[in-house]
Amino acid sequence: MGIVVVGLSHKSAPIEVREKLYFPEETIPAALGKLMSYEGIRESLIISTCNRVEIYAYVQDSAKGVDRIKQFISDYHGIAREALEGALYVYPDAQGVRHTFRVASSLDSLVLGEAQILGQLKDAYDIALKAKTTSTILNKLIKKSISVAKRVRTETRLAEGAVSISSAAVELAKKIFGDLTGKTVMLLGAGEMAELAAQHLLSNGVKNIMVANRTFERAEELAKEFKGDAIRFEHFPDALVMVDILICATGAPNYVVKRDMVAKVIKDRRHKPIFMIDISNPRNIEPEVDKVDNVYLYDIDDLQSKVDVNTGGRAKEAERAEELVTQEVETYLQWERGLDAVPTIVDLREKVEDIRKRELDKTIGSLNGMTDDQKRAVDIMSQAIVNKLLHAPLVVLKQAAASTDSGDATLAIARKLFNLDKELKRPVHDRAAEQPVEKVPGPVKERKDVC
Repeated sequence: MGIVVVGLSHKSAPIEVREKLYFPEETIPAALGKLMSYEGIRESLIISTCNRVEIYAYVQDSAKGVDRIKQFISDYHGIAREALEGALYVYPDAQGVRHTFRVASSLDSLVLGEAQILGQLKDAYDIALKAKTTSTILNKLIKKSISVAKRVRTETRLAEGAVSISSAAVELAKKIFGDLTGKTVMLLGAGEMAELAAQHLLSNGVKNIMVANRTFERAEELAKEFKGDAIRFEHFPDALVMVDILICATGAPNYVVKRDMVAKVIKDRRHKPIFMIDISNPRNIEPEVDKVDNVYLYDIDDLQSKVDVNTGGRAKEAERAEELVTQEVETYLQWERGLDAVPTIVDLREKVEDIRKRELDKTIGSLNGMTDDQKRAVDIMSQAIVNKLLHAPLVVLKQAAASTDSGDATLAIARKLFNLDKELKRPVHDRAAEQPVEKVPGPVKERKDVC
């Protein structure tokens, strides 16, 4: 049994590969249900953003679990296994725990120190929780990862001066146009990223903002907030002729801005340049648009060099954050190893309790005239004796299980001493089933990055 993480990110695959494995949020519950039907997958969670697609799972066998997850990805997206191997990374067991903590702490992010990923991880967990595909292990892992991320933010200065994708996009626009004063911007999509982009643009002198969104009411709401104009989504191609900067952040599954459309717009603009940023996943601007003269098209991956320059100065803080992650990984692994003692502890308690009750019934049955209060007093006394006798052995079992040196041997001796193997009530791999389900704190509200 163990945790495995299988996925790809901006570090392992370009956007044209990542978008093929993207899971739209509304499809994730059904995808989780399908994943759970694969043999050996005990718990699962899917996180899918513009920068990463990852599956976190608790599996019966790590090697077989990884194989099943890769097969699920292949089956679900209709992509041959051979085509996936070069892009997917695998983090089993302790590596998976460490990777989860690094992701939550934004140490694996395109924007080092950003807070968006923690919210995305929590959103992914909420979806899995509602789909009932997580239990003790992943619940604990996510709860711990949130704790680690908060510790990194409070004990290091990693997040200070973090550069968001939206601010990086604005910096690129300034390089192309110089002064942004008087430029007209269209936000294609009215989500959180569009709002962040608008804030950065306004702070850099832009006065004219148009918002186009499939839900016109949302476009009106955002346009009013920034004293701009709302455009009905079907009319945005006509309005592009007035646009100098287009920031595309929709949830559409295909291209909504195409080469022919843009070629006509450029002609109507008398070849005045347009700067386009596509921060959607899947991409919503056809890559061929970049071949149109006087069009400057950038996607998420194109922004990475800009982000890297601005994050280089936080290297020392990242080292400190990595040290904290290492500490927390060992704490988590001790807890996980401690679960190995659960079946033995439960079996020992059940055996002792069975003996206690039989002896109690025998004793009370042989004594005539006992009142109900006296029977309760004897029952309480017998429970107290059993608990006191078991306390020290159970502490030793828990400590031994958490140790990498003596855990298995100590548990084996305990089972032999108390003759538990012949009376085992549950398979060892169900050790986590004895633990209560833990819920994580409420959603993280701070969002600084893309999607």
